Amino acid sequence: MGAYARASGVCARGCLDSAGPWTMSRALRPPLPPLCFFLLLLAAAGARAGGYETCPTVQPNMLNVHLLPHTHDDVGWLKTVDQYFYGIKNDIQHAGVQYILDSVISALLADPTRRFIYVEIAFFSRWWHQQTNATQEVVRDLVRQGRLEFANGGWVMNDEAATHYGAIVDQMTLGLRFLEDTFGNDGRPRVAWHIDPFGHSREQASLFAQMGFDGFFFGRLDYQDKWVRMQKLEMEQVWRASTSLKPPTADLFTGVLPNGYNPPRNLCWDVLCVDQPLVEDPRSPEYNAKELVDYFLNVATAQGRYYRTNHTVMTMGSDFQYENANMWFKNLDKLIRLVNAQQAKGSSVHVLYSTPACYLWELNKANLTWSVKHDDFFPYADGPHQFWTGYFSSRPALKRYERLSYNFLQVCNQLEALVGLAANVGPYGSGDSAPLNEAMAVLQHHDAVSGTSRQHVANDYARQLAAGWGPCEVLLSNALARLRGFKDHFTFCQQLNISICPLSQTAARFQVIVYNPLGRKVNWMVRLPVSEGVFVVKDPNGRTVPSDVVIFPSSDSQAHPPELLFSASLPALGFSTYSVAQVPRWKPQARAPQPIPRRSWSPALTIENEHIRATFDPDTGLLMEIMNMNQQLLLPVRQTFFWYNASIGDNESDQASGAYIFRPNQQKPLPVSRWAQIHLVKTPLVQEVHQNFSAWCSQVVRLYPGQRHLELEWSVGPIPVGDTWGKEVISRFDTPLETKGRFYTDSNGREILERRRDYRPTWKLNQTEPVAGNYYPVNTRIYITDGNMQLTVLTDRSQGGSSLRDGSLELMVHRRLLKDDGRGVSEPLMENGSGAWVRGRHLVLLDTAQAAAAGHRLLAEQEVLAPQVVLAPGGGAAYNLGAPPRTQDLFSTFTITRLQETTLVANQLREAASRLKWTTNTGPTPHQTPYQLDPANITLEPMEIRTFLASVQWKEVDG
Repeated sequence: MGAYARASGVCARGCLDSAGPWTMSRALRPPLPPLCFFLLLLAAAGARAGGYETCPTVQPNMLNVHLLPHTHDDVGWLKTVDQYFYGIKNDIQHAGVQYILDSVISALLADPTRRFIYVEIAFFSRWWHQQTNATQEVVRDLVRQGRLEFANGGWVMNDEAATHYGAIVDQMTLGLRFLEDTFGNDGRPRVAWHIDPFGHSREQASLFAQMGFDGFFFGRLDYQDKWVRMQKLEMEQVWRASTSLKPPTADLFTGVLPNGYNPPRNLCWDVLCVDQPLVEDPRSPEYNAKELVDYFLNVATAQGRYYRTNHTVMTMGSDFQYENANMWFKNLDKLIRLVNAQQAKGSSVHVLYSTPACYLWELNKANLTWSVKHDDFFPYADGPHQFWTGYFSSRPALKRYERLSYNFLQVCNQLEALVGLAANVGPYGSGDSAPLNEAMAVLQHHDAVSGTSRQHVANDYARQLAAGWGPCEVLLSNALARLRGFKDHFTFCQQLNISICPLSQTAARFQVIVYNPLGRKVNWMVRLPVSEGVFVVKDPNGRTVPSDVVIFPSSDSQAHPPELLFSASLPALGFSTYSVAQVPRWKPQARAPQPIPRRSWSPALTIENEHIRATFDPDTGLLMEIMNMNQQLLLPVRQTFFWYNASIGDNESDQASGAYIFRPNQQKPLPVSRWAQIHLVKTPLVQEVHQNFSAWCSQVVRLYPGQRHLELEWSVGPIPVGDTWGKEVISRFDTPLETKGRFYTDSNGREILERRRDYRPTWKLNQTEPVAGNYYPVNTRIYITDGNMQLTVLTDRSQGGSSLRDGSLELMVHRRLLKDDGRGVSEPLMENGSGAWVRGRHLVLLDTAQAAAAGHRLLAEQEVLAPQVVLAPGGGAAYNLGAPPRTQDLFSTFTITRLQETTLVANQLREAASRLKWTTNTGPTPHQTPYQLDPANITLEPMEIRTFLASVQWKEVDG
């Protein structure tokens, strides 16, 4: 999404005004080869330098202005994906991607010098499959000639704050594999292109480098950062995007585009623009050619002063432009001819049609030494008081659904690969991971998981995910029937987070199949809603395992039914089956919670296991202390909920809080309540303190046996706004730790970055928002430490977080706002229905600073790739009697006959891959040893990811 905005305000997308300086404001899965699948090992990627042969000729002694004709097509924002593709609902926004591609192809064929770049493969692949064979051959020729170039090449242009690295890799793989399968090496993008995401993560750059990209261009960065870079001539540099991977594995040449991703002012020639076309007939009263040529020369010269080579770029296009491509190209043809004609009069400016890759190629040939960046580009502000840190937390229900869907997709992918065709076609019908894979790819778009679309578009994103779950459920059913040897009526209880599962709540006996997608053994506490009674649970060997039924503190048994608990032991990449049976005619002996009266003389309340003890204040009901009993660490911790009153504008700025922007009207948040009504649950399998803060905010603090972390399950919403105050709700942890203004957040679920309050590593910050200007994206975890003790909080979805004072840590869990923030959505973030009430979890670890990483990394991985619970009534018919049931060693279903290593996204063989080399001011990078693959001995270095293409022979054939 993008828009033009004047410094004095914001105008709608596609709106142009000739006055004032312009700033940026937010304005089919390819089939795999037979019997092949991708094997992704996590613990780096390769290298390449060809593919630039089709670039245009430049003038070595002139300023070369590379014109980049392009369109930025959001995969959902103000309209749904389908509405954008087909050009529906143009009363909301005039945009029709199918017509853009039709028009661009025709315009390219009209003149062999014209070039165009396209990015969003979600749209291009749909358009491609609707074309005739003849049109497809024409497009292949354009790609082969370099006149149609793909940049980035992901299914979408993903967000960089709220996305998990695994989902980023998946969506990039989907798009880049389509290009590889359709156009071969000719279609492979050389340049990563993130012109619209609202801040840029270091891990994203690392992933791009490991995918084999030669460079990376983006449009948005903090307004103060950009000004400093322009003065220091650091608009282009090398980004060293990993502290773990050896350079240059994660090094990536990175450039800031001069005009965001829009054309220079007065030079937009689209049907959506209002600039005057270039008129070169001197007899016409509308003649403006000389004026526009002189203006262009001045703009190009001024722009070139902020870059180090004799090359500069102009992005000629914007949101959903080129529906009438002839309009753009006709004016650009004239501009190029007239500007270059000035060379005969002494002009030293040469203008040409170009592409991002060709521009990058010229920068590389300049053979300069470049500065190095080590941090990231968060948070992003496009002006004073305008920090884009609200979207880190916007639409938390959608963010959680996306994370759950990622978990489910990985289970689906694993069983599809491990079981083979029997998972795709079986007794339950046709199963397929592709619909959920594509839906998940769409959700990575920078207006999807970010929560920055309109409400009806967010609803459509959720619809796409739901539609993708169905074929994966069929696939899992086929796979489980094959592996277990029984065909049963499998049930996937998708509403366990609100204690709804019809089978477990009505059946007197049933089976629980739990699949573990991790590569290590896991013990997992299963919680299922049941009817009242006593139940016996047996493990796969028929042995009775300990179980409990817990009744919750509510008179509404439908909203809070009893829950059955038992611990399941799960093999690595395997499943275990447990049987559950209700014991007839026994009086219920479920553990009911005990209310704890608030008395000043009450002793402190504790819950504990062999590793942790949590203590609660008897007067307030709030958590007040955590002890790690293994390490004898005791830390006072006060945790409760607060809310920021969302700004609607004030005397300093008219900026309001909205879907993108976080701006509280005061620095100090208000408590939801100063105390909590509490109830206690203690059984052999769980200890819980139920805290009720208000009618719309509650929490369960939970501890299981053997658990080394404290689980805080919070429920927030619907947030009341009847007082006309928008509210942004946080969970805050206050401790006496001396943290010296520092805290730490993960980058897309991978490496950890240090954050410092009111500080930026590469420029002196003028802080205009002490709260919002210190918020950072938290994808999986955030922590504070004094060097001895470390308090880590893990999340179950992406959230915004910070440490606004020493020893304090906060995470934003929900927000509901009454005013739009002026970034193009034109709709307040006012969720109703299912998105208004949100439940989630924070996992709290207390450990020594030295030992903490081992704990939080494994726990974060287990939270993202949690076991999948499937229910069945039992007693199913035997299925595939020739195949013995399997619970472990699932790789025994096939033999790998060939193994080839590829770059991260499986679109280049690693042995043939190479990347452009850059000289940095940090000295020469270590010499990389020649690549050699030993299939019998694969070593993963810390934080390394390796991807392999495996050809397999199945050991069993359907009879």
